[in-house]
Amino acid sequence: MSRARAWCRRALRRFPQVFIEHHRAALARLRSRRKRRHSGFPQGRSRPGMRALTSAHASTSSTASLRSDGTSMCHSMPEVLGRGTLRTPARILEKGDTLFSQGIVQGSGNEELLHDLHLLTTKPFLYVFNVDEEELTDDDFKAAQSALVAPAEAIFLNAKLESDLAELDDEEALELLQSVGQEEPGLATLAHVGFRTLGLQTYLTAGPKESRAWTIKKGATAPEAAGVIHTDFQKGFIKAEVISFADLVETGSVAEARAKGKARMEGKEYVMQDGDVVEFRFNV
Repeated sequence: MSRARAWCRRALRRFPQVFIEHHRAALARLRSRRKRRHSGFPQGRSRPGMRALTSAHASTSSTASLRSDGTSMCHSMPEVLGRGTLRTPARILEKGDTLFSQGIVQGSGNEELLHDLHLLTTKPFLYVFNVDEEELTDDDFKAAQSALVAPAEAIFLNAKLESDLAELDDEEALELLQSVGQEEPGLATLAHVGFRTLGLQTYLTAGPKESRAWTIKKGATAPEAAGVIHTDFQKGFIKAEVISFADLVETGSVAEARAKGKARMEGKEYVMQDGDVVEFRFNV
């Protein structure tokens, strides 16, 4: 847990305007200081820092390597975005909106070209506001700031509070959270929302030697989930014995869940649910 918290703290120190090809989402850290009479972002700046990012994507003169009719070609960014098929994305960027927020990435016919350009604005964004303790419990303030970055999600936390929580045991941390009107640490909320933003979920396996969580995409079928453990599990998939996490907690053990009829057998078409406890049956 301490390693995870340390990683999260390091991640929050970095403003994510780093253009890395395989990024699946972007995390933006924003600092709010009411003591400096900060009352939000200047009118007309609908998304903090986004204008510079979208303008850079729309007008940069750096070249991008593209494939067209099987031939590798080089084009300037304005030339590529000015093509008939990419005029709509260009207009969106010029307005200061991200391509992802306007639903232009999927089903637009531009997926291959946009993928080759590696634009960060095609990724989902998650904003993290570093606020003081007063703002942390101010629902009106948080609603106003969230509206500025919508449809992206917004997380509000106090960095000093998170640092203090990391040094406490569970009981003391709970007391501190309750004293500031919070139900869970901000970093825990960030992890949950981050998973949701990336379209991920977790399922569990519980064997005699170990219990483990596995990460899969939302909408994954049982065979696809089995393939995360080993490709042979997916190839030879027969059935999956599934117990919901809530039923496992209620009954106390896998054996008791089976005895009370909470376990069910699912086939190849079953779509995994977050928190499923699974034992796969396969034949290779």
